[in-house]
Amino acid sequence: MSRSQDLAQSSEQVAVLQAAHTIIRDEVRAVYALEESTPASRTLARGFGSCSQRLAILESAARAIGVATRVRALLIDRSFWYPRFPHIGLALPDRILLAWPEFSLDEWRSASELFGTIGCRGGGSFTNRGSETLFEAAGRCAVDWDGRADDNAYNLSQFVRADYGYFANRDDAFRELGQTLCAPSRAIADPILRHITA
Repeated sequence: MSRSQDLAQSSEQVAVLQAAHTIIRDEVRAVYALEESTPASRTLARGFGSCSQRLAILESAARAIGVATRVRALLIDRSFWYPRFPHIGLALPDRILLAWPEFSLDEWRSASELFGTIGCRGGGSFTNRGSETLFEAAGRCAVDWDGRADDNAYNLSQFVRADYGYFANRDDAFRELGQTLCAPSRAIADPILRHITA
């Protein structure tokens, strides 16, 4: 396949993934679920899922059209979630493991760079408040976990406490690094939190 054919195929795949992101955003309600091992098919069937679980659906959609995926495991400081949980921020775990997906297109692109380069493409900066989760923000702002951006409006690197690198998939990442909460805590909290709309 020629370089121009590769680019054309990549462009078509990006369009499919952008459309998939929109469908997931509109059809899978954002909740505060905790169980990272929930299969994407189950999240889709239930019609609700956490930001991470909805990203897992997007990864599945990518693989279904022949786009390889991987995740970058980032340990995020709990202060990132203070705006979303202003009254219980100090009760959050000190660090929360985030599996941020990337897609092999013309090059490896993070979830937020499926829609364009680093920076916000409409509205204000991502604040982690209200109904806009990281999943929604990925369609509007190419958030920056590395401090590449000059503008702090979408530079989230100050919240990264550790970068564990890349894993072939999120299951491998969570199997090796563990989930943020232990299994008994998830068993108690997840059935309650997954019914609370983000």
